[in-house]
Amino acid sequence: MPILNSKTGKIRKRYSTDDLKKAANLMRGYDLVSLNAAGSGHSGGTLSIMDITAALYLHVANHDSKNPDWKDRDRIIWSAGHKAPSLYLGLGAAGYYDIEEVVTLRKLYSPFQGHPHWKKLPGIEASTGSLGQGLSISVGIALAAGLNNRDHRVYCLMGDGEQQEGQVWEAVMEAGHFKLDNLCAIIDRNRLQIDGWVKDVMNVEPLADKYRSFDWHVIHIDGHDMEQILAAFEEAGHVKGKPTVILADTTKGKGVDFMEDIAGWHGRAPNTEEMWDGLAQLGLDNILPVKRMLKAAESHQKRAIKILEAKQPVFSKDYFWNHTKNMKTDMDPTRKGFGRALAERGDDKRVVCLGADISGSITISQFYEGFPERMDRWFSVGIAEQSGTGVAAGLAREGKLPVFGTYGVFASGRNLDQLRTTVCYGEFNVMIAGAHGGVSVGPDGATHQALEELFQMCGIPNMNVEVPCDSVETKRATEHLLFKVKGPKYVRFAREATPVVTDKKTPYKWGKANVIRFRGARPKFKDAFEHSLSSKYTNEHEDLSIIACGPSVPEAMRAAWILKNEYDIETRVVNVHTIKPLDGAAIVKAAADTGVVVTAEEHQIGGFGNQVAAVIGRAEKLYGKPTVVGMIGVNDRFGESGAPWELVKEFEVSAEHIAAEAKRLYDLKVAKAIGTRKAKPKAPGKAAKKTKKAAKKTRKTTKKTRKTTKK
Repeated sequence: MPILNSKTGKIRKRYSTDDLKKAANLMRGYDLVSLNAAGSGHSGGTLSIMDITAALYLHVANHDSKNPDWKDRDRIIWSAGHKAPSLYLGLGAAGYYDIEEVVTLRKLYSPFQGHPHWKKLPGIEASTGSLGQGLSISVGIALAAGLNNRDHRVYCLMGDGEQQEGQVWEAVMEAGHFKLDNLCAIIDRNRLQIDGWVKDVMNVEPLADKYRSFDWHVIHIDGHDMEQILAAFEEAGHVKGKPTVILADTTKGKGVDFMEDIAGWHGRAPNTEEMWDGLAQLGLDNILPVKRMLKAAESHQKRAIKILEAKQPVFSKDYFWNHTKNMKTDMDPTRKGFGRALAERGDDKRVVCLGADISGSITISQFYEGFPERMDRWFSVGIAEQSGTGVAAGLAREGKLPVFGTYGVFASGRNLDQLRTTVCYGEFNVMIAGAHGGVSVGPDGATHQALEELFQMCGIPNMNVEVPCDSVETKRATEHLLFKVKGPKYVRFAREATPVVTDKKTPYKWGKANVIRFRGARPKFKDAFEHSLSSKYTNEHEDLSIIACGPSVPEAMRAAWILKNEYDIETRVVNVHTIKPLDGAAIVKAAADTGVVVTAEEHQIGGFGNQVAAVIGRAEKLYGKPTVVGMIGVNDRFGESGAPWELVKEFEVSAEHIAAEAKRLYDLKVAKAIGTRKAKPKAPGKAAKKTKKAAKKTRKTTKKTRKTTKK
C-alpha cells in the first residue's frame, strides 16, 4: 500500500522494493547520527529492526502523515519502546516531519523522547517503554476496530527478549481467543538482550510452537530480506479467523560490523569516530548532511539551556557542584555502593541474587563478577519482575537471603501485588533493590524515571524502606538491610554520579536520622559539614530545618551553604536515610527547635514530605507551636528526557530551589513574628544585595529568551 492522501484517496508517494532497501539504509545512517548527537540510546535494536520499519511505514501500513488522526489509518504500536529512534525515523521518512529533526533525540524539551510518548509527536499511537505492554494495547485497539465497524489493521512490534514478560502471553492468549485477524505482531528476533544471548538469560524458544498453541498464524522470515518482509505482511493481511505473528530473524546492530551481534551495543550510542566509521560502512559518509544535523542538535541544546537557566533561582554567585574554587566534591553513583556491598559480602552462602536483564546497569552483577564460585547462587529470571519477586519469596521461605533488583519503576510498581500479598503479608525476608530512582536517570525519560516508589513501598505493612544519600551510605545500608533487618526491605538508589558526602566515620544507625551542620567553606565540600546522630545532637538554635532523603541530602547541604553565605541563615539539615521506620523524634525536634521545615526529595512531592508533615501534625509536643512546612520535589509531573543535572534543575529539586523555598518560609516566619512580637528580621548581607542585582538582570534575560523562543 503506497502512502495515501486520506481525503482524496490519491497516492502521495509509491516506493518500490529497491526504494525501500535504500530508505532502510538511509534511516540507519540517520539513526547513527541522532544517537551520536544524543550521547546515549539503543544502537543495536534500532538497527536490527530498521528494514521492517521502512517496509511498514513506507509501503505496508495505511496512513497519512498530513492527517495523523485519520480514523481509518492502520495502528502501529511499538511495544519495544527503547527502539524509539527507529519509530521516529519511520515517521520522518513518511513525511510527518523533517527527518533531520530526529537529531534532537533525548535532549531537554525535544519531542523525541528516550521512549515514545504519544502526546509529544503525531503518528505515535501509544506511550511505551515498559516492556511487555504493547501487545495488550494492540488487543484492545483491535477489539475496538470491530466494535466501531472499522477494517483497519493493528501492528505491534516487539523484541524476542520481551517475550520473557508474562503479560505478553496473557495478550497472546486473548488475541487467539478473540480470533483477532486484524492484528499482526512482529518479533524482532535478534537473539540478544542487555545481559547477553536470550537463550542464556531466559530461553523463550520455541516461539513458533508457543504462538501456534494459542491459535496464531506464524510466519518465519529473514528480517533483513525486503522481499520476504513484504511477502509476510501480504500473507498476514489475508489470514482469517486468527491473529498473525511474524518471527523476523535479524542481526543486532545490522549494517555496522563492530556492532553486529554484540550485546554491549544494546544500550550504547556511537561516539564520533564510531559514527563516521558506521556511516562509511553504510556508504553514507558523503551523503547525509551530518555537520548540518549536528549543528542543529547543538543549537537546540543551547536554546534549551538558555530557557532552563532563565527559570532558576538567582543568587550572588554560581554555587553548583564543582563550579567554585573551593567546596569541591567527588562524584560516584549510589548504585555502585550497592554493587560493592554485594561483592564484599556475597560469600555468605545464604545470599542469593536474582537478575532481571539489567544486571550490569544496576550493579547487582558485582555479586558474581570475579567470583565464579558464586554462580550457583545467581539466577537470571529475565524480563520478569512479577515472577522474580515471587521466586525471591520462595527462596526466603527456605531460609535464603534473596536480593532481587531492577529499575525502581519496575521493582516497586510492576510487581506491587506480589510485594504486597506474597512478600509483605507473609513477612518474607526479601530484599528489593529499586535502582534509577528520580529524574536524574536522565535521557531514558518518563518511563524509566522512578518517582512514585515511596508512596507504594511505604504504604505496605511490614515493608522496611531505606533511601541512602550517597554511594558510601548505600553500601552501608545494603549490608545492614541484608544481614541485620529481618523481613521485607526496599532500598532506593540513583543512577547518576552524585556527590559523596559521607565516609566510614560518618554516623550510621538504622532507623535513626543524622543531623548535618554547615561549619564554613572548605577546599572539599564534605569537610565543610559535621554529621551527628539525631539522638545525640544538641540544639544550636538554627533558623530553619531542611529534612531530606537520598540524593536530595547533598542538595540540602548545598542549600545550607547558600543560605548561610547569602543571608546568614543557619540551617539544620536532617538526613532521613531510613524512611520506614521513620525517625519521628528527629523530625519533631527539628520542627520544635526551628519552627520552619522544608522537606526535599527527588520523588513526587509528598512521598517523603507527607510522612514528615504527618509526624509534625500528630506531635503533641508541637501543639500550640506554629511550624511552617514546605516541600520540594517533583510537582505532580511525569519525567522528561534530558541530561541528569538538567532535569534536576527542570524539575526544581536542586539546592537552589530548596534554598529559595527555605528563604521564603523563613521570611514568612519572621513576618509573623514581627506582627506578634515586634521582632526584627536579619539584615541582608552583601551577598543578598548582589543577589537582588543578579535577579533583576535575570528577569531581563528571561524576557529576551521568551521572545526568542516565540520566534
